[in-house]
Amino acid sequence: MPLHFPAFSTRILPVLTTSVLLLFGCSQSTQAPSAPQNSPQPVFEFTSTPASNRLNKDDNALFLSIEENGYAHLFTRSDQVQNFPLTRITIGEWNDVAPALSPDRRRLAFASDRNGFWDLYTLDLQTGNLTQITDSPQYDSAPSWSPDGQWLVFETYINDNLEVSVVSVNDRTQEIIPLTQHPASDHSPAWAPDGRHVAFISNRGGDSDVWLASLDLAGDERYQNLSNTPFASENRPLWNYDGSQLLWSSISQTVGYSGLYIWDAADPNRAARWVGDGVMGAWDETAEKIAAVTSAPNKYYLTSYDVHGNLLLSPTPLSGSVRGLTWGIVELPNPLPNSFAQAAGSAPTSLWSPVITPGPDVPGQRWYLVPVEDVQAPYPQLHDLVDESFNALRNRIILETGWDALASLENAFVPLTISLEPGLEEDWLYTGRAFAINSLMANAGWLVTLREDIGAQTYWRVYIRSGIQDGSRGEPIHNTPWNLSARYELDPRTYEQGGEYAPVPSGYWVDVTALASAYNWERLPALPNWRTYYNGARFTEFALTNGLSWYSAPQELYPMEALVTPTRVLAPTLTPTPTSTSTATPRPTRTPRMTFTPSSTPTITLMPTITFTPSFTPTPPTIIP
Repeated sequence: MPLHFPAFSTRILPVLTTSVLLLFGCSQSTQAPSAPQNSPQPVFEFTSTPASNRLNKDDNALFLSIEENGYAHLFTRSDQVQNFPLTRITIGEWNDVAPALSPDRRRLAFASDRNGFWDLYTLDLQTGNLTQITDSPQYDSAPSWSPDGQWLVFETYINDNLEVSVVSVNDRTQEIIPLTQHPASDHSPAWAPDGRHVAFISNRGGDSDVWLASLDLAGDERYQNLSNTPFASENRPLWNYDGSQLLWSSISQTVGYSGLYIWDAADPNRAARWVGDGVMGAWDETAEKIAAVTSAPNKYYLTSYDVHGNLLLSPTPLSGSVRGLTWGIVELPNPLPNSFAQAAGSAPTSLWSPVITPGPDVPGQRWYLVPVEDVQAPYPQLHDLVDESFNALRNRIILETGWDALASLENAFVPLTISLEPGLEEDWLYTGRAFAINSLMANAGWLVTLREDIGAQTYWRVYIRSGIQDGSRGEPIHNTPWNLSARYELDPRTYEQGGEYAPVPSGYWVDVTALASAYNWERLPALPNWRTYYNGARFTEFALTNGLSWYSAPQELYPMEALVTPTRVLAPTLTPTPTSTSTATPRPTRTPRMTFTPSSTPTITLMPTITFTPSFTPTPPTIIP
């Protein structure tokens, strides 16, 4: 049954030193980190309102943020909307992400850059009215409601770092209250239903773990590492509706399973248990079901489990990557608000279409390679069916980052006569349908990669630094990147695991992997030996396959004879090994002695005269005036 939150009144007392607790209101009293010295906090007083008019449990509605054409829009999947099982409710050339359903199930909090900067908004689900909560140049996102619905805890980018703060929903005069002040990256907060705890993600322990802030404690004792997994990266914690269990996602790098985990608050010292695959999840109101988003290398799916891991919904493909989801009992109006109906009836236009380059007929109906203008690469050419997509993606990256990151490529097309690195004999670069970003940008600090293990294969998420760092372009990186170059630091452990986690870089970054996917470019997996073979990581390469296999794609450019005829010569070994052969050794022969014949008349033999003729005549150098 849906849970009721009791009404109560609480008061936030002023504090004068960092050792005194900051209390703020919610369904029960809560506590924030201490304020700086000589900076007393204001006094707040308010009363929470219990959720009322509980709805039919069959009126379940799932809200998701799904990327379309490189922009994230809000969708709902509701049992009440039979004709549209997945209905778009926002549309525009901006991003709406991280939806969170209010305790009274009437509003949806989310983050959006629709006004040029990332701020928090609430959406009235009955009227479609939109209310802006924060208004600042810095990045604000990932809201989570207090149990009384009066406050939002959220992540914000302050002083080149992600921190967790609290903002009033209804009173704009209230100042934003910081909850964390740590040099680590603190983000993705989830407010517990008891009002006295906040779960969040932090890399203060070296990698991304789930941390719990007890608002009844002060100092370092306030924080507890719940996941404590040095070889995994956690994300997106979420409480069930009575606060007895905490759900989060995890990407394991060495041991254990990637997927969704459940931590039991009644047994806090016990490790979280794996429940199923997924990169994020959401509870239903009974805490008996979990909606999950699972990911393939270049595709996302919606599915559902019970708390024991039994599959309830077969994976359903989604149109793009998911930027958040929330689940609850919501009675949507019928008909839908006008803004919802307009968004549902709109469809994003195609980002690109192929243009065939005219030219003479090619035997066997094969395709052309066409030059890519103003791009530095060993062979700046691409397949005639994909060059428009590359140019459109390049222009989009310029728009999002403020600079031309694809003007210099490590590779585009590679002829069959050119040998790539070992293990890349069947690389997509040979087909003209792939390109590799210049990896030297990583050394310059303009490119970072996050490791994502999917099944038995390793993939990478590539971020490029925005050229404009005022908050209007890109987003902060949340989780710890993977440093591939750490293997060269003479540490056997980092060498064997192919690198190590790196500190979260400061600044605003653009997810190029997500943008490339919107233009149909797929990331490629690392080779199985990438940990000991740097070039096998293949972390900057993208391919537009159009569903072709590698064996069929080269046939669009080459006749079959060129593919089956060996054209490469194996390189000689570094140190040739002599082959021992049994050869007869000739025996030494005796040198005959000179025979002296005496003569009465001495004979004088004159030496012949040797004339030396030079074989060439030196030519004086020509001086160019």
